[in-house]
Amino acid sequence: MTDFDALFGADLRLLGDLEYAEQRERGADLLTAVRPVSSKVDLQRLTGVQDLQQALLLRFLTQVGELAHLGHPEYGSRLHELVGEPNTETTRNRAKLFALQALQGEPRIAAVQSVTVTTDRRRPTWLVIKVEVLTVHEPTPLNLVLPIDLGGSVA
Repeated sequence: MTDFDALFGADLRLLGDLEYAEQRERGADLLTAVRPVSSKVDLQRLTGVQDLQQALLLRFLTQVGELAHLGHPEYGSRLHELVGEPNTETTRNRAKLFALQALQGEPRIAAVQSVTVTTDRRRPTWLVIKVEVLTVHEPTPLNLVLPIDLGGSVA
């Protein structure tokens, strides 16, 4: 394992798409792949920046307090609080605030370049959160997209 991989970590792969995730499919968490040499199926692993991508998406998709019983009461985001709200400028501003709060808890982020929240043109009750961060010891920005179904009304 390189120093870079040690810095960013390694984990089992839990999400299919690491750049765009709208939900965490509970009960179908572990992804598998065929080993190239033996043709046996094994659990997929992520290392480096891909591990961080997954970690950030899982942080956004987990409600704050959901992991309190495991000793992580501050882990997660408050984005779930927006479900049922109308898609207004106020709701979009709250989504940005909640995203920024969630990003503060990640020690592998050196700086948040931008967080933008827009309305999905095809689905007017959906928000699209786009995040660009700089990670520690990595000059290339990391981009994530997180759609959120408010399920509320259109403003």
